[in-house]
Amino acid sequence: MWPTVSLNNRPLVWVALVALPACVWIPDALLRLVATVFVVLGIWDAWRLVRQQRVYMRLSQDVISLTGDAVVVSDAENRVMAVNPAFTEITGFESPEIVGRKLETLAAPRHDKAFYQSFWSTLKSTGRWEGEMWNRRKHGDEYPEWLKVRAVTDKRGEITHFISLFTDISAQKAREQDLRRIGYEDPLTGLPNRRRLHDLMASRLRHLRAGESLDLALIDIDGLKTVNDGLGVEQGDRLLARFAQRLAGYAAGGVVGRLGGDEFLVIRTTTFDDHDKWVAELREHMCNPFEINEQSLRLGITVGSCRAPEDGRDSGVLFQRLESALYSAKRLGRNHSLRFRPALDKQDNPQLALVSDLRAALVSGDQLELHYQTQHNPSSGELAGMEALLRWRHPRDGMISPGDFIPLAERHGLMAELGTWVIEKACAQQAHWQNSGMPNTTVWINISALQLFQGDLESQLAGCLKRYRLRPAQIGLELTESVLLDERAGDMGPRLKALSDQGFPIAIDDFGTGYSSLGYLKRLPVDKVKLDRAFIRELPESQADSAIVKAVLAMAEGMGLDVVAEGVETKEQCQFLVDAGCGIVQGFYFARPLLVPELEAQWLRDSPGRAEASLAAQSTS
Repeated sequence: MWPTVSLNNRPLVWVALVALPACVWIPDALLRLVATVFVVLGIWDAWRLVRQQRVYMRLSQDVISLTGDAVVVSDAENRVMAVNPAFTEITGFESPEIVGRKLETLAAPRHDKAFYQSFWSTLKSTGRWEGEMWNRRKHGDEYPEWLKVRAVTDKRGEITHFISLFTDISAQKAREQDLRRIGYEDPLTGLPNRRRLHDLMASRLRHLRAGESLDLALIDIDGLKTVNDGLGVEQGDRLLARFAQRLAGYAAGGVVGRLGGDEFLVIRTTTFDDHDKWVAELREHMCNPFEINEQSLRLGITVGSCRAPEDGRDSGVLFQRLESALYSAKRLGRNHSLRFRPALDKQDNPQLALVSDLRAALVSGDQLELHYQTQHNPSSGELAGMEALLRWRHPRDGMISPGDFIPLAERHGLMAELGTWVIEKACAQQAHWQNSGMPNTTVWINISALQLFQGDLESQLAGCLKRYRLRPAQIGLELTESVLLDERAGDMGPRLKALSDQGFPIAIDDFGTGYSSLGYLKRLPVDKVKLDRAFIRELPESQADSAIVKAVLAMAEGMGLDVVAEGVETKEQCQFLVDAGCGIVQGFYFARPLLVPELEAQWLRDSPGRAEASLAAQSTS
């Protein structure tokens, strides 16, 4: 803020004003000369004052003209007195066109009278107002702005002017809208995704009137992998888009969405009791040939169906029963349809009960836990990262293995929700650690194929980073080779490159257990590979495992990749990896997966260098 200059701070000016009449009326020549000197000094000081004020004014104008925010100075009646170039750039109004007009003339008709009453009441009582407001540009189009207004008062406290600063937030609003769209829309077909379908189904159930029912059909395309292998993933995506377009056209007036991969859902509100006929006609229509690249392709589809409210009134229950019907139909072979019946619930009762419990755990949130296993430099024991591992502590059955509930979550469409929960919790914990002075390291989270092909991974990550004020480098993404081979995820190269360009580290987990490791390493933006524990377990005795580990380390060094050896449990294994040049290890030898309180207690207890845990310290002892 520029310094304020006033005559009260200029004693020479006051002395000159007093000395000026003395130059005329004092008879003594010497005294008149002294008075004249004071007058000259006062004039010189006043000239300096004027010059200083001009410099301050010019600098103020330069600052206002250079700022990217629009600046408006208005009088007590809110009539515009001056604007800066940014105002013209945002609104299109030149200074002569707007000066003298009230700012209210630019307001878009989106706010009601109560909004403006609150605006003026706050501004006059506190002298400030800040918030979002919609205005109109010169040519009439409306835009959102972030507005800050300050009232300027005189010595008596009366408002004399208003100073307004605002920025155009159209691009920010558009990005927010894109993120919302990504979160609820399938990116390939434009149809509602699984999350949105849950909301739409629940809405339709709430608004069912007397005599109305919902027909629901879960459709799985048979043999899409064969199409992708024969024609390529790009043509397979075109076929999926054409399938979605035809399905949406046939079910006009209903709800059509893509749950992911080759699964689609159709919901119809009806007063007719013709469920089986409706499913048969739907199958017949969708099995008509598709023309792709001058080839005629006839698809088979498997359908699981149910009807509300006969088969349930809750969207979660209906989804579960649709999936039961679909997977039972699949066991009969391809190109079948099956309507839900209570016997299907009994047939898979133990698994379905566990799925129901998992849904309840997701809702409550107090049964799921993240355990963190640290990664270390094998020579020094220095912390090199940590992996967030999902665990489920069942209130009746105790700790349930991820190997038991993860496949169920994938089969019954809960993997995306579990993935979202993990991302949210891991980001929140990382933010807490950074704000509390804990060691600064990357937290790695596992990403499933469903999170990738459902299309909302990017929006979840962006939202969490913004919410918790994290950098992308603080959250690492681990993908298993089975995910890379999952046809439902499609070509992940561009998406992973976009994530890598944003700064997210990317690792391939369980490396060496898939079939296309080297091809993916060459094509995808990978930062590190995690050598599967199967190759570590029998080190250093197994010659085959020793050769494989050394080969992987040499290959990774040539490609500029880091290697994490998983499952390191003994001093001998660690020593072998040190000698082979492995830079990071993970396993019980250094740390078991721990809950946050246990991990923090260990950090506080251990020395920063972890010398007592390092191999180097053990070797010298």
